[in-house]
Amino acid sequence: MKLTLGSKIRSLREEKDFSLREFAKKLGGISAAHISDVELGRRYPSDSLLVKIAHVLGVSVDELTKHDSRAPVEDMKRLSEVDPAFGFALRKLVEKNVTAEDILKLTQSKPTREKGK
Repeated sequence: MKLTLGSKIRSLREEKDFSLREFAKKLGGISAAHISDVELGRRYPSDSLLVKIAHVLGVSVDELTKHDSRAPVEDMKRLSEVDPAFGFALRKLVEKNVTAEDILKLTQSKPTREKGK
């Protein structure tokens, strides 16, 4: 099973042997309850908090964000505005009940267009 962002943060925090309170203190003014909510997936860290978390845990922001399962909604909106076929394709995926596994297989078997093109 793939780790979520929160579970990855918790795993790295536990590897460092930081308690929630100690970790929150190292992040500078963040409550332990807030960090707990992030680890449990009830909240997502802001970009600035994610940078701090990565720094304290000694990993790159990219290492953490690859576990973020949220859909890139703003990117999808922008792509749909620029390319109406993209929005149509997304609607078809929903209508056809395409699974996440099906989409991942497609992305691994075919080259994707580069961002910004």
